[in-house]
Amino acid sequence: MSPVRGADIPCLEQDPAYDVHWPWRAGPLPQGLTCVFRVKNEARNLPWVIPPMLEAVQHVVLVDNLSDDGTPDVAREAAASIGAAERLEVHSYPHRVSRAGTEHLATRHDSVHSLTHFYNWSFSHVRTAYSMKWDGDMVLTTEGVGVLRDLSWQLHDSGAIVAIPRHPLSIESESVAWIDLGFRFLEPWIYPMGPEFTFVKAFEWEVREFPETSQRIIAPEGLCVELKWLDQDEFSHWSAMDFDESRAPRKRREWQVYSALMEGRGEEVQGLHRIEAPPGVHVIDYVTDTWLPHAERPLVRRGRRIES
Repeated sequence: MSPVRGADIPCLEQDPAYDVHWPWRAGPLPQGLTCVFRVKNEARNLPWVIPPMLEAVQHVVLVDNLSDDGTPDVAREAAASIGAAERLEVHSYPHRVSRAGTEHLATRHDSVHSLTHFYNWSFSHVRTAYSMKWDGDMVLTTEGVGVLRDLSWQLHDSGAIVAIPRHPLSIESESVAWIDLGFRFLEPWIYPMGPEFTFVKAFEWEVREFPETSQRIIAPEGLCVELKWLDQDEFSHWSAMDFDESRAPRKRREWQVYSALMEGRGEEVQGLHRIEAPPGVHVIDYVTDTWLPHAERPLVRRGRRIES
């Protein structure tokens, strides 16, 4: 079997359904912002993740990778709960994707098993001028919804990319969580769609390219939290835990925080704060609706910035 003629990135396995066809080849894309989720077993998080995102952007593309916990159905239910079912598009990617780290490095960039190809295929479903990479465990605050809603229209034709700080939130129970404000986790999330903004292979994971001349906008702190449940393995998608300090400082910090909390040493970690929600309020809702919006700025007062 030969690749489909005209494919921009034919996959190594010669399966036409998973060749990449970029949408801009058909002409300019309309104004707007589409959020792309690449998810596996995120059913637990999506009731907090999907509704605020659909309030913030015009369209959501969710690509499910071999979930066995009902993730696609939970996503659809979450969208329907706010009357936005028609703005959620769900796709299946039924190939085992190499884990970040050494497995990723050993996998060819154009294989269906590569993170790089998985991401390019996922983003090929975007039909707006701007796209946003987002994770299935990241929850927008009320402020975050407003900022993204404004950006989705202001960015059109600007060529700018947007980096958004996020704050890891380790969930101990329904009422207790730990928020990491010791380091500033900053990563570009929003990009124009076009041939200069595709994904390429790096050492540990995929990287989205962009021209050096691109304007870089840094969003304010407090827009989103990244959920990390202490009763489950948050590092199962990694093939090794020996994170390189120069290339993967974010994962190294996350591993240090996780280890400290599992050993009951959370108070010893600089910048890690324990939060207890009022009775009857889930700690995730409390942090995103009340605690973070009212916390004194700057949120991250010391420690170096971590960029991905």
